[in-house]
Amino acid sequence: MRFKGFRRAFHAMTAIMCLALGVATAPRPVSAADAVTLVGFGDSLMAAYNLQASEGFPARLEAALRERGHDVTIIDAGVSGDTTSGGLARLDWSIPDGVDGVILELGANDALRGLPPEKTRENLEAMIARLKQRGIAVLLAGMLAPPNMGAGYETAFNAIYPELAAKYDVPLYPFFLDGVTGNPDMLLSDGMHPNTSGINTMVEKFVPVAEEFLAEIKAE
Repeated sequence: MRFKGFRRAFHAMTAIMCLALGVATAPRPVSAADAVTLVGFGDSLMAAYNLQASEGFPARLEAALRERGHDVTIIDAGVSGDTTSGGLARLDWSIPDGVDGVILELGANDALRGLPPEKTRENLEAMIARLKQRGIAVLLAGMLAPPNMGAGYETAFNAIYPELAAKYDVPLYPFFLDGVTGNPDMLLSDGMHPNTSGINTMVEKFVPVAEEFLAEIKAE
C-alpha cells in the first residue's frame, strides 16, 4: 500500500511537471507589444498625390510589410507642397506620442524652389534631433537635386542626406524616387509624381530597408 501511494504521488507530480513544461514551452502569442506604428512624414510624394489614399506610398508599404508577416501600421502624414521648413513647423503635432518610427521624406520642394541647401540641412537636422530626443526612430529618405539647378547646388544638396544619416546614425534610403524618375510609365502626366505603377516600384525597392528598420526598432 505504501508503494502504491508513492506511485500515485509520483504520477501526479509528473503530470504537474509536464503541464508546467507545456505552458512554459508553448508558442508565445502575438501581443500588442509586437505591433509597430510608423509615420510617413513628407510631401506630395508621401501624400498619394492625385491617387487614392489606398494607392499611396504609406498604404502600399504597409500592405507589403504585412504580407511579409510584419504587424505594422503606417500613418500617412504627407502634405503636398511641403518644404523642410513646413515640416519642421508641424513636426510635433503631426507625430503623436506612441509612434515607434518615422520615415522622414522631405526636401524635394526645397530643391525645386532653389532654396539654400544649408537651410534644408538645418531643418532636416532639427527634425532628426527632435525625433531622437523623443525616443522615436528615424529612417531618412533621401532626395536628389534636379540637374538644372547647376553643379554647385547639386553637390551641396545631394550631400545633405548621407552626411546627416552618418552624423545621427540613422538608416538612409538614398533616393526616394529610385527607379521612377525619368520613366514616363511610372509617372503621372505632370512628369514628376509617381502613378500607381511608380508607387509599386518605390515600395518594392523600399521594403528591404523598411524591414531592417523594423528589426532595429524591435531590438531596442
